[in-house]
Amino acid sequence: MKNSNNMLHFTFLGTSSGVPTLTRNVSALAIRNSKNKDWILVDAGEGTQHRIQQAKLSLQSLVAICITHIHGDHCYGLVGLLASAGMNARTAPLTIIAPEEIQQWIKATAQLTDLHLPYPLNFIDVNEATQILQITDELSIQAHPLSHRVPSFAFSIIAQYIQKKLDTQALIQLGVAKGKVWGDLQQGLDVQLNEQTLKAVDFIQIQTQRAHAIVGGDNDRPELLAQACQDAQLLIHESTYTQAILDKVGSGPMHSSAKMVAEFAQQQGLSNLILTHFSPRHQDSAGQQVIAEEVRNFYKGNFYLAHDFDQFSLDETGRLSKIDKS
Repeated sequence: MKNSNNMLHFTFLGTSSGVPTLTRNVSALAIRNSKNKDWILVDAGEGTQHRIQQAKLSLQSLVAICITHIHGDHCYGLVGLLASAGMNARTAPLTIIAPEEIQQWIKATAQLTDLHLPYPLNFIDVNEATQILQITDELSIQAHPLSHRVPSFAFSIIAQYIQKKLDTQALIQLGVAKGKVWGDLQQGLDVQLNEQTLKAVDFIQIQTQRAHAIVGGDNDRPELLAQACQDAQLLIHESTYTQAILDKVGSGPMHSSAKMVAEFAQQQGLSNLILTHFSPRHQDSAGQQVIAEEVRNFYKGNFYLAHDFDQFSLDETGRLSKIDKS
């Protein structure tokens, strides 16, 4: 389903926690600006570059990579992906927002494996990204600290477009015929007409469209995202276990259950929720059904459980749609 108002387009490249399985790869999510080909990658578990090829995404159009935390199922595919981008003759700089250890790891691996990238990496320590960073004219990113066994973060991904619209009704009322004058005003030029100056600023209406999604890393305290979620239209969050399994496993792994995320989303009044990062024990249809029922018991909004290669779009009104791949 295509909609000209769609602003952010999501492709799940990996939805398994810990290890890849036959049907799901480890964590990676592509978020594309619907108005052009620019896209952001959040996490890059092992094998992500194969998933990128299968999803027909171009490494040339990749503008930023965000790594939520240093665990291997979220980053082991990063260096191979960077090398492949170089082999594909990428020259444009690439922004990486990640824990400082990721920069050290890339540097050490490059030295030890004779890796020479033909494009610059603009590395931003994730701790420095808690203010909004403008990545392209339309896309910006902000990091939010979470709670896990190692420092972990969520990322706000924001698409914002400013449209300039000519107030044609006002011009018609003034008796200004459609033509060159309209065109000049639309371009921002003041126009002299019948000894009167028509100022462009008086006839241009500014409209701002905005879509805001939050993508969480591993986290056992969804409530840490309360402030960030206040103007978000979509939360994408890990749901490694059901509550029953989490109670058995205990607090050691520091993950969220479906119930925890659902309760949080309901309290926040979030209109859209996508759950991902499922333990292999919850990945078959029966396991997914149990998770879906748990979410439904505690959350009344629009929700999905992500599978690899699922695609969604979010428009500026906050409407989330699953895209039919057939």
